[in-house]
Amino acid sequence: MKNTPVEQKIIDDAINELQIADFSKATIREVKAIASKAEAVSGVEFIKMEMGVPGLPPSSVGVKAEIEALQRGVASLYPDINGMPELKKAASDFIKAFINAEVSPEGCVPVTGSMQGTFASFLACSQCNEKKDTILFIDPGFPVQKQQLTVMGQKYETFDVYDYRGERLKDKLESYLKKGNISAIVYSNPNNPSWICLKDEELRIIGELATRYDVIILEDLAYFAMDFRKDLSKPYQPPFQPSIAHYTDHYILLISGSKAFSYAGQRIGVSCISDKLYHRKYPGLTKRYGGGSFGTVFIHRILYALSSGTSHSAQFAMAAMLKAAAEGSYNFLEEVRVYGERARKLKEIFLRHGFYLVYDKDLDDPVADGFYFTIGYPGMNSGKLAKELMYYGVSAISLVTTGSHQEGLRACTSFIKDHQYTQLEERMKLFAENHPATR
Repeated sequence: MKNTPVEQKIIDDAINELQIADFSKATIREVKAIASKAEAVSGVEFIKMEMGVPGLPPSSVGVKAEIEALQRGVASLYPDINGMPELKKAASDFIKAFINAEVSPEGCVPVTGSMQGTFASFLACSQCNEKKDTILFIDPGFPVQKQQLTVMGQKYETFDVYDYRGERLKDKLESYLKKGNISAIVYSNPNNPSWICLKDEELRIIGELATRYDVIILEDLAYFAMDFRKDLSKPYQPPFQPSIAHYTDHYILLISGSKAFSYAGQRIGVSCISDKLYHRKYPGLTKRYGGGSFGTVFIHRILYALSSGTSHSAQFAMAAMLKAAAEGSYNFLEEVRVYGERARKLKEIFLRHGFYLVYDKDLDDPVADGFYFTIGYPGMNSGKLAKELMYYGVSAISLVTTGSHQEGLRACTSFIKDHQYTQLEERMKLFAENHPATR
C-alpha cells in the first residue's frame, strides 16, 4: 500500500458507510460528507473542491439594503407573489445594461434562488403541450437539475456538447428536436462544470432551431458575465454577456444572486421571462388551469404553489445590487475576479504533475479561468481518480454526475485558501510519484 497523506482505510470505511458502490456516481453531498469525516478522523486538512459554494463575503450593497429593509419591518409581511416593483425594474434594467436585450419588468420574477426558478420553469414548460413531455440538456450541467425532473416525474434527454461545438451543434441538436417531444432546452453559460462559454454563433444555432421547432430556452446565468477573458463589467457598453435573448423570442433567463453577488445564503434570484413567452397562451396550460398566459401561470399557479413569495428582505438586497450594477456604481465582477486567479494557480499545479484539462478549449480559444475547471489523469476513469485523490486530501466530483461523457473531475475554486496551494503542490507531487503516467 502506497504512502498517502490520508490513511486509505479511513476513506474506504467512510465510502462503505454511505454504501456507495460506484464512486463515479457519488453526489456532491456524499463527497462532501466523506471529506468532512475523513478530515475529522485523520486530522489532515482537505483541499475541498467538490462544492460550488461562494467563498467570498456577500455583497455589501445587498447586505446594507437588506438590513435596512428588515429594520423597516418587512419580515412581518408576505411579499407580493409577482415581486417587488423595484426589483422587477432593476432586473429589467440589468438585462439591458449587461446583455443589451429587452425584457419587461412584468416578466422579471423573483425566486428563492435559481433552483426554484428552474423547478418552476421545468413544470411550466412541460405542461404547455401534451406531446412535448421532455426537457433537453446541453451537458455537462448542474446535476441537481436532473434530480428536479426526477422528483417531478418528468422525462429528459441529454448530450455532451464536448464533440459538438460550433457548426457541429446544429445537426446534433436538431436530431433531438425533430422528434417533436422536446418542450425546453436548458444549458448554463458560462458552463458548470466545464467553464466553456457558448459563443454567439452557437447561441444563434440554438435560437433558430428553438424557433423552428417551437421550443422554450432556459438559459442558466448563475455565473453571470464571469468569463474573465474579456471585460463584461461596463453597463450599456460592449462587450455584453452572450445570450439567447438575441436569437429567439421564447426564453427564460435565470439570474442568480448566489455566485456573482456571493449572496447564496439568502436564496434569491430572478427568472426573467421574455415578453412574447410571458403573454403566450398554451393549450396545455389552459386545459390544466382553465386559462392564463405562460407568465401568469408561472407566477400565480406554479410559484404560488411552491412558496408564498420570495424572501421579502432578500428582494430588497437583490434590487439594490442589480440597480447599483446597472448604474455603474458597483462593479460586481471585480469582487469575484479572484476565482479566475485561483483557477489559474490550481491548474498550473495539476498540469505540472501530470494531470490534463478535460474541457480545455472554447472552440479555438483556451477555456477561461473561473469558478470551475475540469481535470483528468492518464489511465484513470472518473470514479478511480475521484477516490484516489481523496487519499491525498483532495475532494472533487466526477464528471459522470454532470452528464459529461468524458473521464475526469469537476474542481471548484471557491473554498481554496492561500496556504493550500503549497499543500496541493506537495500532495500532487506525491500523487505523481505514486502514479507514474505517460500520455
